[in-house]
Amino acid sequence: MTRDNKRHGGPGAPFRTLFPSLKPFEVGKLSLDGPHVMYWEQSGNPAGIPVVFLHGGPGAGAGTTARRFFDPGHYRIIVFDQRGAGRSAPVGELSHNTTPHLIADMERLRQHLGIEKWILFGGSWGSTLALAYGEAHPERCLGFILRGIFLCRRSEIHWFLYGMKQFFPETWRDFAFFLPEKERGDLLAGYSRRLDDPDPAVHFPAARAWSHYEGACSTLLPSPDTVAAFDQDATALGLARTEAHYFRHGAFMEEDALLSDLGRLHGIPAVIVQGRYDVVCPPASAIELVRAWEGARLVMVADAGHAAVEPGITRALVAATEDFKKLR
Repeated sequence: MTRDNKRHGGPGAPFRTLFPSLKPFEVGKLSLDGPHVMYWEQSGNPAGIPVVFLHGGPGAGAGTTARRFFDPGHYRIIVFDQRGAGRSAPVGELSHNTTPHLIADMERLRQHLGIEKWILFGGSWGSTLALAYGEAHPERCLGFILRGIFLCRRSEIHWFLYGMKQFFPETWRDFAFFLPEKERGDLLAGYSRRLDDPDPAVHFPAARAWSHYEGACSTLLPSPDTVAAFDQDATALGLARTEAHYFRHGAFMEEDALLSDLGRLHGIPAVIVQGRYDVVCPPASAIELVRAWEGARLVMVADAGHAAVEPGITRALVAATEDFKKLR
């Protein structure tokens, strides 16, 4: 179940960096239903193996680093921002924003780009969406490279809101004590009221507090750059508002739906990369997923937390994309 850490990211392994920065060869926008317009881009080799990058959150958006996990000479790299996130518009828009909508958006983008099958690459919420899409459209999936597994079950949402204080008590205190004492018994409801308020003077402070909490808990060692990225207003609003929306509705899926329908993915190649000290999405979910997924392989990174930019996670993800070059 667990691959050799000496090759794929354990202490003492040669550090495998991201590929060099590159610019897209095509950028576009797709009008969706409701008020939504999706940003998308393609990089790398137009004739290469298609791979789609699914960002986390939901609502976080994808940065330029998303292109750099893949050999641009081999892969056709598709990056898009999900509804309400990043360069898609409007940022933080919750209407017509559910998991089924996101799955339909991916199918629309795939068809628009003339892609028959693609590899799905996603971390955190990106792993959730990859699994949900794959179970809806297994015939369109060449393989999966997933990180920091999040199955969006009630227990995982409760852990995010309350359990992480066991490891980051100071950070959790700032998060919880943003709300008045009488509202701290239901952090999700208290934050949601503020995040959904149309007044920027109300929703922006709540969004920054929520997003800062997640960013500060995402790495094994303190990372000011990671926290700064989470603190940006557009990122904070898209992430916090959309995340709270999906949490309130259980990601618009039945509890344990992703595990219940996993049989649809048996036999499709999958690599699961998990940080041993991931506090945001603890390893138990990754191990449960791999045990239930015929053909999936787990890479447990011994010296990492949650973020994709942690060195051990980065080199394991790049190693996986190199391994997947054999897929056609």
